[in-house]
Amino acid sequence: MEANLAGMTRSRNPKFGHYVGEFLTPGIGHILAAAGCDYVFFDMEHSGFSFETLKQAVRYFEAASVPVIVRSPSKDYDVIARICDAGAEGIMVPMIKDAAEAEQMVHHIKYPPVGGRGVALGIAHDNYHAGGVSVSERLENANKRTTFFALIETSEGAENADAIAATPGVDCLWVGHFDLTASLGIPGQFENLDYLTALGRIIQAAKNHNRSLGRLVGSPKEGLADLKQGFDFCCYATDTALYQGALVAGISELRSAVNDG
Repeated sequence: MEANLAGMTRSRNPKFGHYVGEFLTPGIGHILAAAGCDYVFFDMEHSGFSFETLKQAVRYFEAASVPVIVRSPSKDYDVIARICDAGAEGIMVPMIKDAAEAEQMVHHIKYPPVGGRGVALGIAHDNYHAGGVSVSERLENANKRTTFFALIETSEGAENADAIAATPGVDCLWVGHFDLTASLGIPGQFENLDYLTALGRIIQAAKNHNRSLGRLVGSPKEGLADLKQGFDFCCYATDTALYQGALVAGISELRSAVNDG
C-alpha cells in the first residue's frame, strides 16, 4: 500500500479508512493505525472542528503515518488554502456540481503553474523546513502530494459526473449518498431507482476516466458491496456510530442479564 494519498488514488486496490468527526485525542492516529486503517476522513463540515484543532489533528495522524483526507466546510479559497497549509494531504470539497467548479477547486488547491494557491513556506504543510530545497521544487512536490476528492452529492453533480471525472486534478470521486438522495427528493431511499441511476452514473464516470471512487459505509457488508461495484476507498463508519453502537450493545446486555436474574 502506498504511504500517501496521491499514490493510493493511482491504484484500484481497496483502501480502508475511518471517519473522525467527534472524538479527537493525541492517541487517535495510533488507534487508527493499530486497527489497520490506511487513511482517515477528518470532517470539518459537520463537526465544528476549528482550524486550530485541524493543525493538532494533522500532527496526531502524521505521528502514526495515517494520511488525512479533510472535508472542507466550504468551497471558499480562504478555507481550502488554510486546510492545505495545515498539512492535509487530501482535500475533499462538498457539493461539486460540474466540471467548472471542480476546476476551480483544483486552482485553489494547487500552486502555480497548475493553480493559484498562495505560497507560504516553512510552515506546517512542508514540515517547517527552513530551506535547502529550491522554491520551485517545494511547490512542485506540494502539488504532487496534495490530492483532490470531489464530493458528488447532488442531482446536478451526478448528471455531470463524467465531466467532473474528466477534469485534470480530480483524483477521486466521493459519493455523498444521504445528500444525493435528499437532492433527488427521495431522502434515505437507497433502493430507489432514481438514486441507483445517479449512483451508476458516478461509478461509470470514475471507470471511464480511471479515477478512484470512495464512500462512507455503515457496515462491512455495505463496504463489500461497494468494492464489487468498483469503489476502492472504503471509509468504515463514523466515530460516533461505532462508539454508540458498542456502548448500546454492552449496556443492553448487562441490563438484560440483571433483569433476567
